[in-house]
Amino acid sequence: MKPAPFDYVAPTTIDEACAILAEAHGGATVLAGGQTLLPLLNLRMSQPFILVDINHIAGLKGIARVDGGTLIGPMTRQCEAIENTALQQHLPVLVEAVRHIGHHQTRNLGTIGGSVTLGEPAAELPATAVALKATIEVRSIRGSRNIPAADFYLGPYMTVLEEDELVTGIRFPDWSPGHITLFRELAQRPGDFALVGLAGALSIESGKVARAGLAWFGMGPTPMRARAAEQLLLGQSVHEIDPQAVAAAAINDTAPFDDQHASAEYRRTVGARLFASTLREAIRVREAA
Repeated sequence: MKPAPFDYVAPTTIDEACAILAEAHGGATVLAGGQTLLPLLNLRMSQPFILVDINHIAGLKGIARVDGGTLIGPMTRQCEAIENTALQQHLPVLVEAVRHIGHHQTRNLGTIGGSVTLGEPAAELPATAVALKATIEVRSIRGSRNIPAADFYLGPYMTVLEEDELVTGIRFPDWSPGHITLFRELAQRPGDFALVGLAGALSIESGKVARAGLAWFGMGPTPMRARAAEQLLLGQSVHEIDPQAVAAAAINDTAPFDDQHASAEYRRTVGARLFASTLREAIRVREAA
């Protein structure tokens, strides 16, 4: 099939893009990497009046170290994130998450901001942003605002982003040097969306968990933050952590569903085992270092 007719614009500045979105009154759709949007256009499941191509906006690209963290431009390609030394050093779990997105062909075009903004419940990056306590920076002609990733997602492909707003950056705070990283997913085939997945980080100070960030993907209508597990881990000595107990607490913060790929019960059972084994292995690696 071919897409329905639309007007095409390619702004070169953020202000220009925001002005176009404001004038469209909800009739515009933003084109970033296009890995999800282009099939939807061809199937006519998305029929915007205006397609706003933001690929020519230099201010939306790049990765920069900022005070207390790392700022990623939404138009940064996923393949660029994998190769970035700053991300490898400061946000290794993010790099690991990006490695699991689709295939290398799609990562060459797919963008960090496109995945984070889309909010696919089974995707790696939205959950990783939630787990790492990222902040999503957005702008419109009305002004700017910073939205915690945990508050950004409302439901499948539904976010708090207004029709006239553009994501301009994703800011990830630093985690302490040597923090424990957690990432694991189970999919039917490499490159498929996860049936069950988890991402997170644990900061350790004086042998105890001082900070915890954990989130699920493929386990509910949005990325699901494992708040109960985070609270259970805080203040615990690394040597005293009970992975089974933490996994049980983490499962309580999920809302899995039945679909053609797996049942909710399968996701709960496998999720608990996946979480416990991942945490156990991460602790073992930490102690061996």
